[in-house]
Amino acid sequence: AAVKEPGRPILEAVDLTYLYPGYPPVRALEDINLSIRAGEIVGIVGQNGAGKSTLVKSFVGLLRPTRGEVRFDGKNIRGIPVGQMARSVGLVLQNPDYQLFTASSKEEILFGLKNLGIEGKQAEERVHSALALVGLENELETFPFRMSFGDRRKLAVAATIALDPQVLILDEPTTAQDHRGRYQLADIGRRIRDESGRTILMITHDMDLIAHYAERLIVMWNGKIILDAPTEEAFAQDEILARTYLRPPAAAQVAKSLGELGVPENIVTPMALFRSLRKKSE
Repeated sequence: AAVKEPGRPILEAVDLTYLYPGYPPVRALEDINLSIRAGEIVGIVGQNGAGKSTLVKSFVGLLRPTRGEVRFDGKNIRGIPVGQMARSVGLVLQNPDYQLFTASSKEEILFGLKNLGIEGKQAEERVHSALALVGLENELETFPFRMSFGDRRKLAVAATIALDPQVLILDEPTTAQDHRGRYQLADIGRRIRDESGRTILMITHDMDLIAHYAERLIVMWNGKIILDAPTEEAFAQDEILARTYLRPPAAAQVAKSLGELGVPENIVTPMALFRSLRKKSE
């Protein structure tokens, strides 16, 4: 499907500050101002402790701001129960074992639907649709912990997608995946965006993943956003990335080294680099 232009602001942080209690308190986020638009695929990167997880937990209502606010579709989410927020913003954790606890894939998905008051034929249809989306349609009655780690992650995605959130957040989608399955969750996320216009956020350390999938890159450092730009532009900001100990993907580094040969510096993926080099050789 053709990628549509991003729509209205769907998820916003306004002067968002969060302090973890302690003596002294730990400032995890400081004056974050951010607007995520409907239909975007956005990568959020930064080293451990940069504030990525705190930001995501604030987006889904697990943490309440010390100061400022989070808005979903223009409305402050303060006071909205976490269970209700799950209908709007779905979070798939890095470790699916924190999310799975029932006796079968079917029951796993039905549990969340029942909490939203969705039962009967509508619930059954959502179960089958969600499992088909992630390629687990033949695992309806399978005990989740007999599945591979990768398939448990897919089941966690299915259980989240069945709730029909407008925003899907994938936390480290490549974690513990083998080479073949490395980008399967990101592929699912992009397909969801392309088919339904949903918004996808990917929290990751994997620069190659960002280069392949994210159209916009947000770089965090020490509780602040220090870079927010289209992915190709962001990867050209060597000095800012160096401050955060992040390196552009290998294709971007090679393209930059070949600039004298006329290779464009905005290349960030191996396929784009290959096409550019082939064009030069023709």
